[in-house]
Amino acid sequence: MLVGINTVDDAGVYLLNEDTALIQTIDFFTPIVDDPYLFGQIAAANALSDVYAMGGRPLTALNIICYPTACGDLETMEKILLGGADKVREAGALLVGGHSVEDKEPKYGLSVTGIVHPSKLVTNQGALEGDFLVLTKKIGTGVVSTALKAGLAPPGVLEAACREMASLNRSAAEAMQEAGVRACTDITGFGLIGHALELARASKVHLTIDAKRLPLIPQAEDLAASGLIPAGAYANRDYAAPHVDFAPGVPGVLRDLLFDPQTSGGLLIAVAPDRLEALRTAMEKQNVAPAAVVGRVTPGKAGTISVLY
Repeated sequence: MLVGINTVDDAGVYLLNEDTALIQTIDFFTPIVDDPYLFGQIAAANALSDVYAMGGRPLTALNIICYPTACGDLETMEKILLGGADKVREAGALLVGGHSVEDKEPKYGLSVTGIVHPSKLVTNQGALEGDFLVLTKKIGTGVVSTALKAGLAPPGVLEAACREMASLNRSAAEAMQEAGVRACTDITGFGLIGHALELARASKVHLTIDAKRLPLIPQAEDLAASGLIPAGAYANRDYAAPHVDFAPGVPGVLRDLLFDPQTSGGLLIAVAPDRLEALRTAMEKQNVAPAAVVGRVTPGKAGTISVLY
């Protein structure tokens, strides 16, 4: 076992032989958008992301779906599964089956198996002092999803958030492998701060995040300022706040967005200073949207984070 549960990493990794390590993960959740096909795509992209965060390539996927089939609306379930199947196909993997359960509330996701060369495995344990922290997707999807539930999400904002959530981290992972990086994790339900804290703990380092550099979904800041904060953000804050030091000037709305639970978020990558430009070049070549340098690994107490502004 190369990676187990000890470091709260994105997936488990088991060594098969000197050339191949097996990556295994599973993730599923309730709908966050109204369109069932889009929900299927987002849920699948989210599950596949764990393999990409380890520097791997997904091979096979299994559906896991809970659905109220007694209601007779099997067309909606079909659209969810089709969205997931199309996203698995886009990832270059094979959908090989799955399992369904009768449930009053729909839930969908994937169990994914991938591979990586053991020498190319990327974990959340390798960050070193001086490394830059690079984030590959914008944040704010939790706030936008909350606005959608309240009927207050502007169409353009919702479309932007859905593009972020439905896009694979495949190209970012390939760029990361090409450039060579120290560590990585993907940003999902625990928010940027929560997952960054896991990286800090696993790597036994202190992180500094610059709130001014956060890449935000358009109008996410306005929606958060109007009070559309998901309940998960408060749970994330309760969990992480004792280990995070905010500078006095960090606006409250940015603090909320740092704890905002993301769905199918980007990769947070720790890269050595002499490899940062190579990472940027590789991402441009892979047509990855410009990634943001949001902080660094700095001197300080291991397993903690400072947020500056």
